[in-house]
Amino acid sequence: MADTLTITDNRTGRTYEVDITDDTISAMDLRQIKVADDDFGMLSYDPGFKNTASTRSDITYIDGAAGILEYRGYPIEQLAEQSSFLEVAWLLMHGELPSQDEYDQWTYDITHHTFVHENMKDFIDGFHHDAHPMGMLVSTVGALSTFYPDAKDATDPETRHLQMTRLIAKFPTLAAFAYRHSIGWRPSYPDNELSFAGNFLNMMWKTTELRYEPDPVLAKAMDRLFILHADHEQNCSTTTMRTIGSSDADPYSAAAGAVAALYGPKHGGANEAVLRMLEEIGSVDEVPDYVQRAKDGEFRLMGFGHRVYKNFDPRAAVIKDLAHEVFEVTGKNPLIDIAVELEKIALEDDYFVDRKLYPNVDFYSGIIYQAMGFPTSMFPVLFAIGRIPGWLAQWQENLLDPEQAIARPRQVYVGERNRDFVPMSARS
Repeated sequence: MADTLTITDNRTGRTYEVDITDDTISAMDLRQIKVADDDFGMLSYDPGFKNTASTRSDITYIDGAAGILEYRGYPIEQLAEQSSFLEVAWLLMHGELPSQDEYDQWTYDITHHTFVHENMKDFIDGFHHDAHPMGMLVSTVGALSTFYPDAKDATDPETRHLQMTRLIAKFPTLAAFAYRHSIGWRPSYPDNELSFAGNFLNMMWKTTELRYEPDPVLAKAMDRLFILHADHEQNCSTTTMRTIGSSDADPYSAAAGAVAALYGPKHGGANEAVLRMLEEIGSVDEVPDYVQRAKDGEFRLMGFGHRVYKNFDPRAAVIKDLAHEVFEVTGKNPLIDIAVELEKIALEDDYFVDRKLYPNVDFYSGIIYQAMGFPTSMFPVLFAIGRIPGWLAQWQENLLDPEQAIARPRQVYVGERNRDFVPMSARS
């Protein structure tokens, strides 16, 4: 016998029985609840979609209460420790870890799609000298659709795979080109002999040397940071990617929209906010007073708590260990001592424990990025490079899901009705 929910409408006294599937009810089942026959039917009202599931997905599993994050069933801790970003990207898009042959071909394909058309370089040169790298990334990712008109045929599996390969490969190139334009440097072209992360560091930092040799520790750290950001279920930018894709828009246009959503400080700016907070604190001695002021309601501690995680963010533990590995190469970022002390006090204080305010992935990532030489303007760009395979996996899943249709939420209209037009001369 199927699980059901019985609803009684106290306005009419009628009772309705709706099916429960996967601990959810279908919103369309509410439409049968009416006061009159010509009534539209009941809607659910959920600003920000805090308790609305828009899709069935088998890509990323999150248990916020238990602090669990899995890609296709694999714990994030294992993937960050044992896998590579390109292997995780394949996993997200195909559902299984690649064989050796699949991985070798995938790596080859990504490596040989990293170059962008020279016209794209001219396009970037048209931006103002101090344009934000994230703004340039939004524009250039969208512009890629004009170079690959075949991308509109997303229903063809081979064409779709080619566009996904291109996007993952070209994201770091566009990101690095945007950064170098913002500081007045000529672009550094991809080096096909380097790893995915190593090549990105080459395009960022190469200057006069004949060949840039990335530090293997930093390249590995960059790779792991990309893994930690690769997907995170139905967040703002992922939902944007799916929503745009639901109109059968090409993946470049959809990805540009996702980048734009990530550009917002509430989504992609958290680690920069943490860095500003640590700089504002200034020293370890000032941490207790700062914590007390936060408890008094003067401000929120940045990097603590999460809309999904209510125990701990599993990515935070991985990234905290990663920070110390990076500092062995770059030298210790003085902000780390402030961060460690702030975390220690907050985790022991009943105020934060009772409210389940634990460090999240953004708490340490900004410190690492800063130690590696990235300016804060590049933080959301780095986020986007890591997130693109997740966006694409979600875009593809939405495209192939027979239950999905073009996104078109309802609204509850609360404005004026039946007003007669008043001529300009008669208006007060």
